Amino acid sequence: MTQALYRRWRSQDFDEVVGQEHITNTLRNALREGRVAHAYLFSGPRGTGKTSTARILAKALNCTAPEADRPCNQCPTCIAINEGRMLDLIEIDAASNNSVDDVRELRDKVGFHPSEGRYKVYIIDEVHMLSGAAFNALLKTLEEPPPHVRFILATTEPHKIPATVLSRCQRFDFRRIPATEIAGHLRHIVSEEGFQAEDEALMAIARSAQGCMRDAVSLLDQMFSFGDQTVTLRQVQQVLGAVGGQMVNDLVDALADKQVPQGLRLVQQLVLDGASLTEFCHQIVEHLRGIMVLQMAQDPGLLHELPNEVVRQMQSQAQRMTLPTTIAAVKRFSEAVTQLKGSYQPQLPLELAFIEAATGVAIAQAPAAVATAPAPVASANPPQVATPAPAQATVAAPKPNTKPANGTPVTPPIEAEPAPLDHTAIKKLRDQWKSLQAQVKADLGYKVWAALNSVRDIAVSEQGVAFAFGNNAFAQQMMNQAENHNRIVAILSDFLGRPVQLECQLGEQAKLARTIAANISHDEDAPDPLVEYAVNNLGAQIVEEE
Repeated sequence: MTQALYRRWRSQDFDEVVGQEHITNTLRNALREGRVAHAYLFSGPRGTGKTSTARILAKALNCTAPEADRPCNQCPTCIAINEGRMLDLIEIDAASNNSVDDVRELRDKVGFHPSEGRYKVYIIDEVHMLSGAAFNALLKTLEEPPPHVRFILATTEPHKIPATVLSRCQRFDFRRIPATEIAGHLRHIVSEEGFQAEDEALMAIARSAQGCMRDAVSLLDQMFSFGDQTVTLRQVQQVLGAVGGQMVNDLVDALADKQVPQGLRLVQQLVLDGASLTEFCHQIVEHLRGIMVLQMAQDPGLLHELPNEVVRQMQSQAQRMTLPTTIAAVKRFSEAVTQLKGSYQPQLPLELAFIEAATGVAIAQAPAAVATAPAPVASANPPQVATPAPAQATVAAPKPNTKPANGTPVTPPIEAEPAPLDHTAIKKLRDQWKSLQAQVKADLGYKVWAALNSVRDIAVSEQGVAFAFGNNAFAQQMMNQAENHNRIVAILSDFLGRPVQLECQLGEQAKLARTIAANISHDEDAPDPLVEYAVNNLGAQIVEEE
């Protein structure tokens, strides 16, 4: 049975550990000076060498070769560890042995002296999976183990480990490995395995691994099984579901030139070709990130891992796009990556992301600004809510000399005077709009949350809040349903710290009339404003019913 490539090429000494020199140098010095700690914590992303380094340290502690050559990988102890038959190296998977009974069993065996080497070494992988009781049972042994015992804990989530355990260990943080170093190691493996590979193909594999060497070597193993002695970029793109760099560049060109029809045609072509839209979205984000770096730093050297031709294309696009547009596009396409997984129409999140990035129109964001002048291209800043100055209109007085043909006086309609806007409340609502959305989603579900996403403008007065929904009557009706309306009013009242009423309106600009605000604030014993108007202006009298 053929052994997996990542197992065959697992690091066997400190020199073979790639990208973690800050750790291997420290451990070498500790071994040379006899300052090896009784407990270590290796933390970091998966596939970065934590367990391999733990095994190398275990070999170095028990190696019989001269101190400068440890581990030698030639003495009986090193060979036994490499072959997985060393009795004094105990590897425990905490994901499946996480109970207090498992730790008690470990604690009972710690006192026994090693049978072959100088030290018994316990490697506890995924240690954050231990239960609270198991951690408590391990504490005393971890703090004061017998002199012949060393502990090495490994985890991808160090924040889940109790502080009492962390304080008893020397912690080493493994970093994501740079793509250039991964590609160099892959080149060495390809040469030793008797294959050929294009440099662009190895770099594509390295970038897709996102700092994880094990993922990169596993993908290279898959490419070796592709059926050809030469690994090409085209093959890697087929396996990953990625598309050629030209397609990525064409879509970003369409974005920079605001050519929405061209961009939608490119997305449709991707669907017809069967490409992975998620992988394509990752490629778009990576390309836009390069443009953002060029716009901010003006230093192509920061993109040294990319081909010169790609960097030149990015420089051209960086001159045709504004920095706010680039940042907004990066955020929007990053959101589309997660939305693609659950979309009924596979390409829809990608199409919406492109449309919003190209036009600057947020389809489902916080309330948009309402302005009398044409709206500028959207920036990455939070949307501004228009706050026009209160109008100077006054209530029109009735004209007694205005009479129709039958001689009956007619009172002209009363013009609604705008209520004074509460600019502080508007700013608070705008700045914390996402928090409000999250609370509505938690309390009322996705349908009401989606309706709230359709709000185009807001207005806030002392007692009232108005939402404008553009021409989306469905969203307005959803918000006006009694149960939804009452709950949202309660959320808004709590959010603003005062009782308010809510109006859901159609149109692009939310308006709160002064007369409406007055109606909102009156209590049951207050006089009806229509009755007051009739008495004060029309000479009417109030007759009490007997």
